[in-house]
Amino acid sequence: MKAAVLETNRASPQGRGKTIASRLRRTWKELKQRRMLMLMVLPGLIYFFLFHYLPMYGILIAFKEFRMIAGTSFFENVYNADWVGLQHFRAFFENSNFLMLLKNTLLISILQLLIGFPVPILFALALNEIRFPLYKKFVQTVSYLPHFLSIVAIVGIMKLLLSPSDGIVNVLLHDWFGMEPRYYFGDSGWFRTLYVGSGVWQEFGFGAIVYLAAISKVDTQLYESAVMDGATRLRQIWHITLPALKTTIVVLLILNVSRMIGIGADKIVLMYSPATYETADVFSTYVYRRGLVDLDFSFGAAVGFFNSVVNVILLISSNFVSKKLTEESLY
Repeated sequence: MKAAVLETNRASPQGRGKTIASRLRRTWKELKQRRMLMLMVLPGLIYFFLFHYLPMYGILIAFKEFRMIAGTSFFENVYNADWVGLQHFRAFFENSNFLMLLKNTLLISILQLLIGFPVPILFALALNEIRFPLYKKFVQTVSYLPHFLSIVAIVGIMKLLLSPSDGIVNVLLHDWFGMEPRYYFGDSGWFRTLYVGSGVWQEFGFGAIVYLAAISKVDTQLYESAVMDGATRLRQIWHITLPALKTTIVVLLILNVSRMIGIGADKIVLMYSPATYETADVFSTYVYRRGLVDLDFSFGAAVGFFNSVVNVILLISSNFVSKKLTEESLY
């Protein structure tokens, strides 16, 4: 009876108002108790508001005929631009390059996922088996140093090594196997190999840090019990180490799948040329050329918006599938 009365009071407008007021007071009290933590979080919140949420106003130009007019602010230009609805989206889907861009984006993303995702896991498992601490630290340090090199430096190193005139790769292939020098950066068939391979080399050591941290939390008594039961090292990895990594692997896999359509343009722009467009051109590079080089801001915004929507759908779908199959999910 008492519970029914309380439920009736909550259902009334006055009851809902009191409930909301009590929640606000409780929230404010918790914020005051954790004010130092809130101050630490504040710079991050300001950053995301200024550079991630505030610019979302610019999405409107994907549905307008936007032109920059001298003497007026960006917000005024967006407000005064004429609405065109889905015109830019239709132009993009009807573009003769759409299927090629979709194919290239998906192929590069799938190759990155199939090759780049397992490598840090395997490297972390191998590194965990090293029994010499100094050697282990040395290998780990050397492996993640490339992560701190800029993309410009990475591409520059690749071009030096693969130069058709004096690159060490062509020199060795010519001297040892008698092969003629090849201009790899001008060969569309080699672009995906170079892009994915260099990305794996640059990131596998840094990516392994997360898995090593998860492995370090495994209770050593489990390994001792497994040894007493006669389990080999491979059995220990399969039945103890990998299950301990399950949650980490699933979360990172979901995040990687959600970025499949969002390949960045910076590295590809440094690597590609008109000769390799057929395998190298992706959504982001097309947006760069149409939106920034050709100054077609509305069309570029439309393609970027389509890109973001697909990534959100991939994130939600992969999280749903993961929750159903593995009972592990991002949220």
